[in-house]
Amino acid sequence: MWLWMVGLALAQSWTPLAPGLELMEVVSPTPSTIGDSTVRVVRVDPERWELDLKMAMQEEHGPLSAPQWAERHDLAVVINASMFEPSGRSTFFMVDGDVENNATLRSDKDLLAFGAVAAGTPPVAIIDRGCDDFAVERKKYTTFVQSIRMLSCDGRNVWTQSPRSWSHAVIGVDTSGRVLLIHARSPWSTHDFIEILRALPLDLARLQYAEGGPEASLAVHVGGHEHSWVGSYETGFLESDANTRAWSLPSVIGVRPREAAEVKPASVTSEPR
Repeated sequence: MWLWMVGLALAQSWTPLAPGLELMEVVSPTPSTIGDSTVRVVRVDPERWELDLKMAMQEEHGPLSAPQWAERHDLAVVINASMFEPSGRSTFFMVDGDVENNATLRSDKDLLAFGAVAAGTPPVAIIDRGCDDFAVERKKYTTFVQSIRMLSCDGRNVWTQSPRSWSHAVIGVDTSGRVLLIHARSPWSTHDFIEILRALPLDLARLQYAEGGPEASLAVHVGGHEHSWVGSYETGFLESDANTRAWSLPSVIGVRPREAAEVKPASVTSEPR
């Protein structure tokens, strides 16, 4: 087992997309029953790049696919913000300054927080209400996206095993405070997917669920690197690997350079895969 872990760590490498922005693509040693079993991770240095919550309720154009969000708003990376209702409203607490998409704080413990209001505050955090005081943390940030936690405060897998499986889009932070935007088209149970991520050399600290199935999306649109990855399979909904369409999303997390002139996004030409 130890030799396998060393070999896995050595086999991984990060492809630079831009300064402070890297991509890892790795075939999971635990294969899915469908597809190529590839996990993709975009690692973001929040000192160079900032997160940006985009919501269709604030836009004239309505919901867009991840590549369309990237192109319209010059975003280098786009991933699902969280699960949503048929109306497009977030299933969970979602607040951006004075704009409230959903003001009801759910019992689910994790909240992605960014838009730090004071110097010395980490630019991005995942707040776990099981070990953090949200009343204190809420004063430190302007933007919050709540979803289902995947790791406990001490790094344990908290997702119950299930026979159901789906594609995944999830958001994490590592122990250095870097943001991890993670996508897998191949389906696993969420419990198994967490175990796959824990085995990768990601130095995971916190991890929260964003979306599953065909809606799960990750788009990269920066410095000549241009990709659109989409989900497909979801037990009980779309039990097929046939989806190639990037679905429209009412809310997304985007990544933009802290200095707007630092990096120029590429134009969108690639097909989802």
